[in-house]
Order: sequence, then structure tokens, then C-alpha cells
Amino acid sequence: MGHLRVPLFISEPMTDQDFIAWLQDPEAARCMLVEAQVQTGGVETTRYLSNLGYTTGPADTPANTAYLPVINSGVKFSESIDLSGSASISFGDFEVANDDGSRDAWLDDVWVNRRIRVFFGDVRWPRAQFRPILDGVIRDINTTKRESLVLQLTDKLQRLNTSVTDTTLNDGTQNADRLLPVLFGEAFNVEPLSTNTATLEYQVHQGAIEGVIEVRDNGAPVSIKPSLAAGKFTLTQSPVGQITVSAQGDNTGGYANTVAPIIQRLATSYGTPSQRYTAADIDTANFAAFNAAHTQAVGVYLSDKTNVLDCCQGLAASVGASLIVTTAGLLRLVELDLPATGTPWSVTASDMELRSLAITERSTVQAAVKLGFCHNYTVQNQLQTGIPQSSKDLFAQEWVTVTASDDAVASNYSLTTEPDEVDTNLLVKAEAQAEAQRRLGLWKVPRHVYQFTAYAWLMLVELGDAMTITHERFGLAAGKTGLVVSIGRDWLSGRITIGVLI
Repeated sequence: MGHLRVPLFISEPMTDQDFIAWLQDPEAARCMLVEAQVQTGGVETTRYLSNLGYTTGPADTPANTAYLPVINSGVKFSESIDLSGSASISFGDFEVANDDGSRDAWLDDVWVNRRIRVFFGDVRWPRAQFRPILDGVIRDINTTKRESLVLQLTDKLQRLNTSVTDTTLNDGTQNADRLLPVLFGEAFNVEPLSTNTATLEYQVHQGAIEGVIEVRDNGAPVSIKPSLAAGKFTLTQSPVGQITVSAQGDNTGGYANTVAPIIQRLATSYGTPSQRYTAADIDTANFAAFNAAHTQAVGVYLSDKTNVLDCCQGLAASVGASLIVTTAGLLRLVELDLPATGTPWSVTASDMELRSLAITERSTVQAAVKLGFCHNYTVQNQLQTGIPQSSKDLFAQEWVTVTASDDAVASNYSLTTEPDEVDTNLLVKAEAQAEAQRRLGLWKVPRHVYQFTAYAWLMLVELGDAMTITHERFGLAAGKTGLVVSIGRDWLSGRITIGVLI
């Protein structure tokens, strides 16, 4: 790639290839622009910081703004996909110069949970040509050295770290402090909220729902009058025991019972209003492709305080996926699977720092996978009503389970074929069985995470990308393709540490 002259960027859009070429240019004047929100003196404002110093022009956004040259080090930000299926919030920090103590008062400002955006480019470029490399959240400000302050950062997933809902019935009755329930997809045998004992009214969702499948009194079906637009129903006779219902939930903008659209609704419409995502925060192409590839029916019913991020990650993990945020701040869904999808990046020894390639993790071989599905939200193990015994048995167990196993693997590794149960939001037995079989195929052989430090041209790699590594070590001579599961970037030094699951 040839050297790119600065005038090109003034009049022409910059492609990924242009940016990669610039990253490799020894004459590049690498400049980091930081826009950090903060409350100081009770007023919300933005502080503009840089490593080199930079002033925007009158036509830029923001216009005529000086970025103070106070950043001592580049943003070193580490990202990863948790191989166990748990949510992974990435962390990083950078130092702000405070040699003379002129910024001591910053320690008294409120930085917690404020937005921070970081852009990267050449000090000679117009502001519009700088590329976003972080859209995150400030955890706090701290100091461990007399000469500097430290801004501690997390990625944008932190914004989802709030309760799905705080809306209570608030009607002056004994249920006044109960949360109004939330239902997405289909849920089996949930206990609805009694909202009016005089009229025998019950609620299963805060808004309109798709339908009520069946309402039961101590397990026996009863008749009702549904009010789908309000997410409610009314009994036609007084109850004699515990009321439960199976229903299809939220249909705002159309009913959804698959992972991607439910996660998008949770991220954009629930949680603390100021922390919610907008449509612009979602990688819509990724979500559409994921939804097309993952049509498994799921459901989740929330009647108590539940974290948005935990709920979203639980849905994603049900189909072996994780939530991640790209460098541009877009929410994506990435399936933990091999072979990885997409056109792979190609990496050889010449792209790595000398002797940096190493195996940093080896998986535990599994001879069997057991998944729980079709969650029974209200376990009833002492029903006396005249319903069939098969129905009583179903209501008495919290989960239905499926197991996929490989006897040869169990024999070779002296492993059990009765593994611990992993519960999911899946609903259909055939789909749960297929997911169990997929996971078994992934983990019934040893997997390794290969890690190396690479040069600047790989700085645009994202979590979930496919990557082919060709190297003389570790059986990679013919090249093997895997999934990028960890990244550590140092933009100012032009180095990136990448972990690939193969």
C-alpha cells in the first residue's frame, strides 16, 4: 500500500484500505481525540482532550473547538468473548496529564456513567476524517500517581446494566409495589400479576401482547376474557387456587419470538431511559443476518427486577451467541462456533511480532451437553385437580431437558455422559436438541486460543471475525481458520493483540 497524501482526505471519503495504509505510514502524525462527558458544578458538559492538541475549523462538528493536549498514553482497550456464554464487558483506561495539579479539581466532578467517545486520525486531517475507535462509558476517574489522572472506561454494554423495568402496579393494594411483568416471545405457566381483585383482572405484560394460549386454576383450564391491547385478561369466575397462564407476549411493532428482535427491543425500549440504545446503536445488518440464521423460538417472562444486559445475554447464550460492541459503538450478536462465518482475515508470521504467537487457553473436552428448555415458570408439584397425570408431571418440573452425547469421546477421555444442565430460553425440543448437538460438536475435541501481537494493518479486526493463521508452529503450517475471541488495541503504538479460537 502506498503513502497517502493528506489532501486526499480533505475532498474524498476515506476507505478502510486508505485508513490501513495510513496506519502503516511512518510519517503519520497519530492523533487521538477524546470527547468525555462530565458533570462539573452541577452542569453537564463535554471535555475535549487529545494527545497532540487539535483545533477544529468553523465547518467542523464540533466547530472551533480546541482539544487539550493532555493525554499521556493511548487508550489501551481489551475486548473478549466469554467462552462460557456469560456477558463480557470490556475495560480500558488512559492517563491525563496533571503535573502541575491544574486538574486536581477534576476529581471532584461526576464522571461515573458518562459517555465517552474516542476518535483517531492524523493531526493534519479535518475532523470529519477521524475514525471512531470507542463509544463507551466512563466508570470513574482515579489517580495513582502525583503527575496524572486516570479515566477508567468500559464499553457501551455498560449502558444495558440497568433494571429492565421499575414500573410498579402502584394502586394502593397489597400488590402496589409489585413490578408490572414483562413478557417476550412465549412463556409457559407463568403467574400473572393480580391487578384488580374485584374484577378478577390479571396482567402478563406492560403493553400489548400477541395472545393468551391458556389460563389455568390449579392446573385446570378456565375461561377468560382477554384484553390483548393491555396485556391483560379477566377471569369469568372466581378462582379456587393458583392462577397461571401460558401466553405469547409483546407485539409492539409485530410479535417477535426469536433472539435478535427481542434483544433489540430490550436494548432500545427498556431499562433506564437515558441509557437506552437507539436504532443507530444497532448493527442492523448483523442483527438481520443473525435473525435469518437463528430462527429458534425463545421466550422470557420477567416479574422481578432483572438486568437488561443479563436478560439479553441469556437470550443470546440460548443459541450459543454473545453480545459485543464494535469499535464504532454498534451492538452485534456473534455466535461462538466453528468454522467462523465471513471472509477470513489472513495472517502469517510476517504480520506478527517475532515470537509473539502462543497458545493461551485450551478448552476442556466435553463428552455430553445437557440443555434445559421450555421453562415452567411456576412449579406446581401438589396439584389435586382432575387433570391428566401427564399434565401434573409437566407442571411439577421446572425444565424439560435434552442431552447430546458421544460415547467414543467419553471412553477416550474417561468422561461422564451425564453433564451439568445448562438452562436456556429455548422452547422447542427439536431446536434444543439441535443446539445441544452443535455445542457437543464444538467442544468434544480440544480447542485452543492462539494469541499473537500484530502490526497496524490488523487494527480494524473485530470480535467475531474469521481469521486464518498460517505459521510454522503449533500445527498451523497449512493454515487454520478460527474465530476472533479477544482483542487488545494500543492505537498510538500501532499494535494489536489478537486471540483466535481454533
